[in-house]
Amino acid sequence: MSKPSIILFDGVCNLCNSSIDFIIQRDKNNSFLVGALQEKPGKSLVSKFDIPEDYLDSLVLIEEEKAFFKSTAALRIAKKLSGLWPIFYPLIYLPKGLRDAVYDWIARNRYRWFGKKDLCRFPTEEERAKFLNEENNPYQVA
Repeated sequence: MSKPSIILFDGVCNLCNSSIDFIIQRDKNNSFLVGALQEKPGKSLVSKFDIPEDYLDSLVLIEEEKAFFKSTAALRIAKKLSGLWPIFYPLIYLPKGLRDAVYDWIARNRYRWFGKKDLCRFPTEEERAKFLNEENNPYQVA
């Protein structure tokens, strides 16, 4: 059985948290586990996949033992969501530099436009199974 894909996000960013809510609601096949880059399980994956410790510039998708960033991560996520979201996946064929330029522009302005929290979000009881923790981390080093 393959490991679930993992989405790491900036846990204090309001836009990022709204995006995670959006993903959880449309992840009908339970394809994803999610976790904040700032929390212990996320930090262990940052280390395992050689991502800079202070990296908060993009969501990170860990899939098939590889880390994907920025627009590539977002489009790979959209491909697995319910509804019409998979129709955006063909944008992956646009030049990565162009896709990531748009992503970077939004990322640079996300705190100013959407605000930020003082602490990482806590999952609700219903969401708990979707959040990465010490027990359900498929990449945890023994």
